Amino acid sequence: MPVDDIIKKFSEKESDFKRERGNYTYTQTFSIQTLDDDDRPDGEYRMTSDIVFTPDGHRFEKVTFAPAPTLQRIMLSEQDLDDLRNIQPFVLNTVDLPKYNVKYLGRQQVDELATYVFDVGPKVMEKNQRYFQGRVWVDSNDLQIVMSDGKAVPDIITKNNENVFPRFRTYRQNIEQGFWFPVFTQADDYLHFRSGPVHIRMTVKYSNYKRYGSTVKMGTATEVK
Repeated sequence: MPVDDIIKKFSEKESDFKRERGNYTYTQTFSIQTLDDDDRPDGEYRMTSDIVFTPDGHRFEKVTFAPAPTLQRIMLSEQDLDDLRNIQPFVLNTVDLPKYNVKYLGRQQVDELATYVFDVGPKVMEKNQRYFQGRVWVDSNDLQIVMSDGKAVPDIITKNNENVFPRFRTYRQNIEQGFWFPVFTQADDYLHFRSGPVHIRMTVKYSNYKRYGSTVKMGTATEVK
């Protein structure tokens, strides 16, 4: 299959997946730690939340566990939380495809999967927008991303503020026939500040995927006076 056709078809499948995932509830468990010189945690932020629906069908995030954070050497920004929702479970659909350069690198076996490998990066970085830059592995049968490795860009560095982001890897699993859902993200990286590097370790677990819907039972009709 010509490379341009592969890219077109897998972006279409990614669009289908994004719509499908929007119909699911799930649990998201997020943790980030800073590590000292002996690789022992010296600060942590943890949050568990359920992505659920209201009775009228609106989707929202319900935080179920969030102990007081102990981070001292870094702090989480609005961009960090946006990346958690949108960049780490990266989806390259037909709407976002024109924003990216996509370069075909070849084929690679990932466990039992035959995959196409692509380098992906933004063509232009518009102000206040977040992007993925890195590499994706696309299943050759289902034509969906099964693994991504990269980082959220751009880093935001000004005279008075340094907002830098770690490199991460996200794994997907075939939860629904033909659809690969993110199940685990991990990062073990150094954030480089002017004051010196900070070693961080981050994990995100996505679990308890359930399709949202209602069940209707049809019985024998009876007259109600």
